[in-house]
Amino acid sequence: MPPALIWFRRDLRLSDHPALVAAVEAAGGDGTVVPVFVVDPRLWGPSGAPRRQFLRGCLADLREQTGGAVVIRSGDPARVVPDLVRETGAGSVHVSFDAGVYGRERDAAVERALGDVPFVRTGSPYGVTPGRLLKDDGTPFKVYSPFARAWRARGVHSPAPRPDDVAWAEGVPTEDLPPAQDLRGTVMPAAGEAAGRDVWAQFREQRLLGYATARNTPGADATSRLSAHLKYGTLHPRTLHAEAQELAGDHAEAVEKFVGELIWRDFYADVLWHRPETAREPFNPQMRAMRYDTGPDADERFAAWAEGRTGYPIVDAGMRQLHGEAYVHNRVRMIVASFLVKDLHLDWRRGARFFFDHLVDGDLASNQHGWQWVAGTGTDPSPYYRVFNPTRQGQQFDPDGAYVRRWVPELRDVPDRYVHEPWTAPGGLPEGYPAPIVDHAEERRVALDRYQAVRDA
Repeated sequence: MPPALIWFRRDLRLSDHPALVAAVEAAGGDGTVVPVFVVDPRLWGPSGAPRRQFLRGCLADLREQTGGAVVIRSGDPARVVPDLVRETGAGSVHVSFDAGVYGRERDAAVERALGDVPFVRTGSPYGVTPGRLLKDDGTPFKVYSPFARAWRARGVHSPAPRPDDVAWAEGVPTEDLPPAQDLRGTVMPAAGEAAGRDVWAQFREQRLLGYATARNTPGADATSRLSAHLKYGTLHPRTLHAEAQELAGDHAEAVEKFVGELIWRDFYADVLWHRPETAREPFNPQMRAMRYDTGPDADERFAAWAEGRTGYPIVDAGMRQLHGEAYVHNRVRMIVASFLVKDLHLDWRRGARFFFDHLVDGDLASNQHGWQWVAGTGTDPSPYYRVFNPTRQGQQFDPDGAYVRRWVPELRDVPDRYVHEPWTAPGGLPEGYPAPIVDHAEERRVALDRYQAVRDA
């Protein structure tokens, strides 16, 4: 039997990998499997240093798991993959289905370039592959809740078995790992399949049962921290779903809330599948008329937001966490996004791009549509008038200031009563911490006026 080529992309693992199972079966009992990763300039170039470094770590782990067999090549996949097929004599190319905007175009180009060599798509990075769920009238879902009901009714496949003793092809020339990145002090999570399993095991055993309530408290270590591993596929959501269900029973609420987050990920991927333009444009076309500020003053406000010096502690803590860990707590992501769009009146796309450059878990569908949800331009039926009050959000979800004090050292000695509005403290603002750059109440009125103008247009 000719070798089968498995092209890894967002599935950098060996367990629960249907495309790998298909490749092993295609190779037959005596055939070998050629594991390949293509460093695509179209993806590597726009990625920020944290994602590049995490990817590098995942590839190092995958190479170790395959006994050094992973072949790394750089260039346009439409050239690199057919060249490897000719070089190795592979009889088929196996991949996980890619529902992304660029991924669909890239795979179509590779398939055309392969000619008669089968290009086999098996599985996807999602619990339910984008495009599979439709409303009764055959149209896509536009709102999360009915999508979630359909997702739960459909169910998720059981995890795929891990192949035993894969006969990896040997001796295929390979490039070195991509270059290590200058992270400028950012502390990165461990990468690779084993690291992903460790993160999941720790969360499942120690924090999952309290997830339904504690997940909104940024000062507590209560979230899963699985987003980067889901982004690069060191874990599959199907695995998480199956193992989480084992803990249901008396803990159904916590498990249901966690599964709900997996469904959000699938929902946004489904939206992008049906509406690829929403990666750059508002899901709600009416909101294209929304007026955002531009010019030097807007750029100065953006810089203050990006550097965590807005004078609003919970916002500044979130942005400093982004620089420190290439990650931001989910509740705080919403707070800092709302502040950029509705207090500073800046285009949500500026914030989404900044996040995408700095997050280790930067995922196009989740990032762009999460920003649109906050900006009031997306799928959520609740309109633009949802404006987060940064002071109240801090007081409600970080009441003792633990999160703020961790990331904003200027406020570590401020009493709890004043930590989220330090400008009201008897001694005034601590040295080195700025006064608020805007008045939230006033900017809220401006945001609502602009929204009303769009509605009235």
